[in-house]
Amino acid sequence: MTTHPEGAAPAPGAGRRTGPNRIPKAAPGTGRGTGRRTTPGVVVTVVRYLLLDRMMYLVLPWAWAAFGFVLDVVVLRLTPAGHTDHRWVGGLAAVFLVTFTVGVQSVARALPYALTLGVSRRTYFLGATALAVAMAACFGLLVGVGQIAERATGGWGMHMAYFRVPYLLDGPWYLSWLTASVVFVLLFVYGMWYGLVFRRGGLPGCTAFGAAQLTVLALAAVVTTWAHGWHRIGHFFAAVTATGVTGLLAAAVVVLIAGGFATIRRLAV
Repeated sequence: MTTHPEGAAPAPGAGRRTGPNRIPKAAPGTGRGTGRRTTPGVVVTVVRYLLLDRMMYLVLPWAWAAFGFVLDVVVLRLTPAGHTDHRWVGGLAAVFLVTFTVGVQSVARALPYALTLGVSRRTYFLGATALAVAMAACFGLLVGVGQIAERATGGWGMHMAYFRVPYLLDGPWYLSWLTASVVFVLLFVYGMWYGLVFRRGGLPGCTAFGAAQLTVLALAAVVTTWAHGWHRIGHFFAAVTATGVTGLLAAAVVVLIAGGFATIRRLAV
């Protein structure tokens, strides 16, 4: 026990426990966290926090998948069948567009309050990415099982190819599962980038961000035209398989995750 001279007040913090077991808390809203290491348990806590918005993550993507399916069935019932073995439809694309929106909202809406609770930016980003991967695995499984049922029923009795996309999602179910999962994560993380920009710059920032990307694509197209490279690009994509495209998309996912991880740690929200 520490003793003090008679009549003297103890120094501030003299009786408090110090050392590595005492972790100082950060000021609310700083986003610096509490100094704890990012553990799987903490990441799971962030996932559970995000899942409090059940409508956004557990209902919206699957509701759009069901709505697109019903809409495509109605459209095919009202149009002539023609003389084709497959009637390709595009309702599944709605799910990917919704995925991008969910990724935006995961940062634009949920991040500020998470920071006030003392969650670090790094932990939040890892938790949101983990949720995206879990949702993508479930969605990819839905696509794979849907393809099996679709082929077994002759396209739901009307030659409809809802869960199949020419070239990209028209192979074995396990490859379609992998490809759909990768595309899902890609759009979710890409949406998170837009959410980060929105938290920093608002609508003007998002507009400038999108304009910058379009400018880069336009310059790349101009350079390719000057170099007469469209022929080579066409040969490349004609030769690459769906598995190769999935690998390229997976590489893009890694780049987006790494870039988003670096951005969220330095971006003032």
